[in-house]
Order: sequence, then C-alpha cells, then structure tokens
Amino acid sequence: MSAERGTRSAEQGSSQRNRGEVCSALRAPHSALPPLRVLGIDPGLNTTGYGVLEVAVGGPRLCEAGVVRGRDKTSLPARVAEIFAGVADVIANFKPAVLALEQLYSHYQRPRTSILMGHARGVICLAAAQVGIPVVSYSATQVKKILTGAGRAGKAQVQRAVQQELRLKTLPEPPDVADALAIALCHYYLQPEWAALARRQRA
Repeated sequence: MSAERGTRSAEQGSSQRNRGEVCSALRAPHSALPPLRVLGIDPGLNTTGYGVLEVAVGGPRLCEAGVVRGRDKTSLPARVAEIFAGVADVIANFKPAVLALEQLYSHYQRPRTSILMGHARGVICLAAAQVGIPVVSYSATQVKKILTGAGRAGKAQVQRAVQQELRLKTLPEPPDVADALAIALCHYYLQPEWAALARRQRA
C-alpha cells in the first residue's frame, strides 16, 4: 500500500497537508496505552521511508508508515527542505521518543551517492535535534541480521520479515517503507527495558 501525506490518499480517504510531501501508507487505530514510540527512517533524496512503532502489549504496534518525497529536481536545497518539512511533520504528529536511522555507508565506486545521501540524513537529524529527540544509527547489515538472521538478506526477505513481525495483511510497500520499519524494529528489539514494559502491561 502507498499513499501521500501532503498529497495523501490513504484507505480512509484523502487529505492535504502544507508541510512536506509525505506518503502515509499504513495506520493503526488509536491506543489507550501511554505512547512510547520509535520513528525509523530510511533516508533518501528522492524517497525517504519512515515508520512509527509504539511499545504495546504483546510487542511493537504499528502507528503509521509511509514515505517523504523530495519532489523538487531542480534545486538540492529545495529538495532537502521538503524532506526536512515532511519528517518534522511526522515528528510533530507522533512525538516519538527516539529516531532510529540507517547508518551512512560509502561505497568506493559511488562516493557521490553517499555525499548526496548525507544531505538527506543531515536534515533528518536536524528535525529531530530541534525538538530534542535522540538519534541512533544502525548499519544495514545489523538491521537485516536482527530481523532475518542474515546480514545480507534481500529486500523481499526484509519485507516478509516486517510483515510477519507486525502481523500485516500485505507486504509493506514500497521497499523504503519496509526498510524504515525494519530499522524501527531493530531498535525496539535492542531495548530490553521496552520488552520488560510490555510484560508489565500484559500482567
């Protein structure tokens, strides 16, 4: 599923937002539990995936997932401004306790790609810093290892793992969304106190 926060068409209908071009794909009903949330982000200049998870009885609960799109192809500053606005909008709406981000990886054959990716990553960190949210980073191999048991798992395997962990009816789409949810799940599973909280709530 995919939709847009900004120019958004979700299953429940469509709405317009002024800040950023964000695609909202998956949303769960409101929970009465006190919210303790993690925002996972897969950064990109064209498409930045995001996923918001909440600590809940029985494990992490999906709040919302989608993409932030940098649509302005003529100006890099304008494009990163769109990404910043979209991420800031998600943060303002869901008030996560922490932002989990994919670690920047530089391939020796494609150094320009990592430099451009750094622009997106920088404004995402800025959006979190402006409201005092801590940022943690995980490598792609660590995320895949936590979710699938294999550090070199393919995108389809990651999508299936996310679908299973969050008990989704369909595969999370696009892959940017699945990657963002995988990053959020990785952070969740590395927090033993969150699992303890879930057990106390369950009791």
